[in-house]
Amino acid sequence: MAENFLNSIALLLLLLNPFLLILYLLDLVQELDGPAFLRILVRAGAISTGVFIVFALLGHLVFEQVLQARFESFQVFGGIVFLLIGLKFVFSGPEAIKTMRGRPEFIAGSIALPIMIGPGTVSASIVAGSRLPGPLAVAAIVFSVATTVLCMSLLKKIHDWVRPRNELLIERYVEIMGRVAALVVGTYSIEMIMTGLSHWTARINL
Repeated sequence: MAENFLNSIALLLLLLNPFLLILYLLDLVQELDGPAFLRILVRAGAISTGVFIVFALLGHLVFEQVLQARFESFQVFGGIVFLLIGLKFVFSGPEAIKTMRGRPEFIAGSIALPIMIGPGTVSASIVAGSRLPGPLAVAAIVFSVATTVLCMSLLKKIHDWVRPRNELLIERYVEIMGRVAALVVGTYSIEMIMTGLSHWTARINL
C-alpha cells in the first residue's frame, strides 16, 4: 500500500512537472510579485485538485456514465490541445501561452486547464484511485499538487533573485529550455493521440 501511495505521488509529480510549468508561466513570473503569483497558483492548484479527485474517485464512470464518451476520445482531444500548445511555444516562445490564456481574471482557470489538467494527469488520477483507497488517493493528489505549487513558488523566488544579476543569460536560457520542453510536450501529445486511437480501434475490432 505504501509503495502504491509513493508511486502515485511520483507519477503525478512527473506529469505535473513544476520545472516545465514555470516556463509556460514565464510572463506571469516576470510581471507579478511573489504573493500575487502564489495566489494564482493556489487557485489553479485548487481547481486542478478538485478535478483530479473526481476522476480518482469515479474513474471511467465520469466518461461512460456522465459524459457518455470513451476515455480514448479525451486522450485524442487532449493530445491535440497539447500539440497546439507545443507548436505555438516552439515558434513563438512564452508569448504563445500568454495569448492562449485569455482575460486576466480567468488566469487561474486557464492555468488549471489545459496546462495542469491534461490527459496524462487525469489518467494518473484514475490510476491512483484504482490502486489506493479513496482517502489515500485524495491524499496523494493533494500532496502532489501542493508540492508542485510550492516548487513553482520557490522557482519564482529564485528567478527574481537571479534575473537582476544576469538578465540576458536567464532570458536566453529560459527561451532555449522552453523550446526544448515544447518539443517534449509535442512528442508526448503525439503519443497520447496514438494511444487513444489505438485503444479506440481495438474496442471497435472487439
